[in-house]
Parts: sequence; structure tokens; C-alpha cells
Amino acid sequence: MIFRLALLVIVGLTLSLPGRAVETLRVLTWPGYADSDLVQAFEKKFDVRVVVSYVGSDDVLRQKISANRGGDFDVFAANTAEMQHYIDQKLVVPLQLSNIPNTANQLPRFRNSESIPGITRLGDVYAVPYTYSEMGLIFDRKQFKEAPTSLAAMWDPKYRGSVLAFDTSSHNFSIASLVLAGEPFRIEDKNFRRVANHLIALRRNVLTFYTLPEESVELFRRHSVALMFANYGKQQLKLLRDAGVDVGYAIPVEGALAWLDCWAVTRGAKNKNLAERWINYMLDNKVSSELTRRQGLSNTIEADTATRETDKIIWLQPVEDDKRRAALWGRIISGDLPGRF
Repeated sequence: MIFRLALLVIVGLTLSLPGRAVETLRVLTWPGYADSDLVQAFEKKFDVRVVVSYVGSDDVLRQKISANRGGDFDVFAANTAEMQHYIDQKLVVPLQLSNIPNTANQLPRFRNSESIPGITRLGDVYAVPYTYSEMGLIFDRKQFKEAPTSLAAMWDPKYRGSVLAFDTSSHNFSIASLVLAGEPFRIEDKNFRRVANHLIALRRNVLTFYTLPEESVELFRRHSVALMFANYGKQQLKLLRDAGVDVGYAIPVEGALAWLDCWAVTRGAKNKNLAERWINYMLDNKVSSELTRRQGLSNTIEADTATRETDKIIWLQPVEDDKRRAALWGRIISGDLPGRF
């Protein structure tokens, strides 16, 4: 009897205790990188909770990571050109690759961290490649008899009000400079006014500037868009084709900017080991394959045979002055006139 009473007391005390605190992983990433079912599988495997937040541009990503010195998120995805900023500002920490064993399954060019500009510093590895794509041109086959060959088609008055562009400062200055036969990542002071004026002309020619891939698909369909600068590359191409839109994809003669997104851990991560487990999980063969199957993006595990050897691909690099580009872009998008630059 005494034993039974004691057992009842223990059970009662156990039930009265507050619920066990479940550890939370805070992820900041891009649309399509962390689908709910894949997140749930990670939560179940490691008995944790994952809170995923999304961004639509590099500028917003910087704001969110910098807001609290990296303290608002544990792990995030950014391209290699942007990663150098986070390393410079000490917003990320070196990774322990022994905690990310799936890196051994990556293609050789992604396993050699030192060969990838922007993800290492003084022998330490700060980011692991996850996915990549070039930023080509998506066009409506009904409005183009032949595929567009140049970025200049975005400025063609023939398509005024039927062009979609991406709302970001860095890439837009780069493509405008390319159209003007300049360097994409190193615009000289004497050429900034000319490039800015060309972007003002683009603003006047486009329907609007989108931020998210799903938004671009909806705009493309609703407004019978003729041409779109595909910041998300083949991800947008797949979304449009899945929606039944007859579109083509072209790499312009000037070359296509291309990004390589990587996972990194913030300085403010509450549990670095858990964040590294997330990165390792994202590099699982099945998870990486699902990214390609669902989003149309290339992963770092399987070879991509879609890109032709003759296509000119321009990997992103840090720009000459990102703050200047962002400030000027803010004025351009708000409607400033050319004479004020």
C-alpha cells in the first residue's frame, strides 16, 4: 500500500512539472530551401523545434543578420560573394567539418573549400556550399520568335511594361554595367552616373521589380509578361512550367551572373553543434535530391548536365561599394530623376 501511494505521488509530481523545454533552431533562408516536410523530419530526428524565416534579397538578409550581431538566428544561407561580408564583420564562426560528414559526398569542386572564393579565411572554413544557379532570362515563347540573346532586351521599348526585374541593388548595377560593356563588380567612379541612369531607364521599362520566386510567377501569368530577369534561375523556370506557362530560358551573350549559396553558422548561435547538424542534414543525398526535384536548382551532390560548356557564367564576387549601390538603388526605385545623380 505504501509503495502504491509513493508511486502515485511520484506520478503526480511528474505530471505537474512544466513541459520539457524543447531546443529551438532558428533558420534564415531562401524560399524552397527548407520545405515543411523536410523540416519536420529534422525535428523528429533530433527532437528539436525549427523556426524558419525567409528572405527575398541579399540586402534584407544583411539587415536581419546584422540587426543583433547574428543573435537572432543560428544558421542561414547566403551566396559566396555575400559571405565575405559576414566574415569581415565577424558575424559568422568557423565550422567544424567533422560535424558535417556529408561534405564527403559532395562533388570534388565543392569539397575543396580553398578553391571557392569567399568561404574560407586563414585556413578556417566558414560556409559549406549547398546549391547554385545562373541568373538567365526567362521569356514567353509566344512573344519571342527566337530566344533573346542579350540582357539589353530588358531595356527594349518593344517590351515596355512587359518586363520583370529583381528588386536588389548589387545585381542590378552589375547587369546594367554588363549591358554598357563594363565590369559587373568593379564599376569605376566615372561610370556610376551612367550606370545609374541606365537603371532609371530600366525602371521605366519594367512592369515592376519582384522579390520572391512565387511572386514572379504570379506576376508573369497575370500580366502576360514577355521577359524576366531570373534571379532564382532554374527554380523560377520550373515554377512557371509547372504552372503551365510556355517559357524558354536563355543565357545572354554578356554572360549570366551565377550564385553559389552556402550554409553558415552565426556568431550568435545558441547551439553550434545543432546548427552544424542542420547543415549536414541539408547535404543528405535525399534532401539535396529533393531540392533539385522540387525547385529545379542544382545541388552539390549530383552533377548538373543542363548547363552547356559554351554558356558564359560569371560567378558573383564582392562589389566595389555595396553601400553606395544600395543607397543609389533606393533612390532609383523611389523615382528620383536622372539629374539628381
